[in-house]
Amino acid sequence: MTNSFTNCLSAEWIKKRRSFSSWLVVVGACFIPLILTIMFLVYPKQILDLHHSGQFWRILQLRSWETMSIILLPMGIVLAVSLITQIEFKNNMWKQLHTAPVPFSSIYFSKLVLILLMLAQLFVLFNIATYVSVWIPALLNRDVPFPLYAINGTDVLKENGAYFIASLPLISLQFAISLQFKNFLVPIGAGLVLVVGGIIAHSWKYVYMLPPAYTALHFGEASGSTKHTDHNLTLWALGYFVVFVIIGYLLYVNRKEKG
Repeated sequence: MTNSFTNCLSAEWIKKRRSFSSWLVVVGACFIPLILTIMFLVYPKQILDLHHSGQFWRILQLRSWETMSIILLPMGIVLAVSLITQIEFKNNMWKQLHTAPVPFSSIYFSKLVLILLMLAQLFVLFNIATYVSVWIPALLNRDVPFPLYAINGTDVLKENGAYFIASLPLISLQFAISLQFKNFLVPIGAGLVLVVGGIIAHSWKYVYMLPPAYTALHFGEASGSTKHTDHNLTLWALGYFVVFVIIGYLLYVNRKEKG
């Protein structure tokens, strides 16, 4: 069982490297830091204000995660998950895959783990690119000092961990949806509707029940703009993740025509 899962995961990683999803991770991770870099170069006062704030890395982290958590990360998840599941549909490989001597559980969970690894890869690249975005202006502009402030690694890991957990429900839900449709546009459309709905419902008192809104909700709590003290988003996210993974697996296993 362990060997079959490892082999499936290795195969999925190889297939992923040949798909657009690999580029999506890189582009998604670097987009906001690139915008920040250009802004700091064109308007150096923006980065000078960061230096004078007394919380350089903290404010930079909040600014970089704002658009990422509300729009880019949820939409990126929808696109990346749909692309990963579309590989077999596009190449008409599902039937061949299901004739291999591996259990359905290895196929299903290897794809899910691959998506989680891609999310972790996105976060690592995003953090590196964010920190690079404030070093480039210092290298190119004499008036901008180098950010030689100490970084609280524990806080960075906690924040990234919180966003990672907040992303899990949307990943498992989009994964379950994407496995059910051959037409690439159907899961993409469904996922984007869910994401937009989460954004629109941000001020709704029951928004904590909408998984696509969790990354934005966490940003609201991290920045202090909103607070949902009565509801533990981490527990809700993990609960939804487990439920959607189970439902997705049951739908996948019991589907009469798998691809």
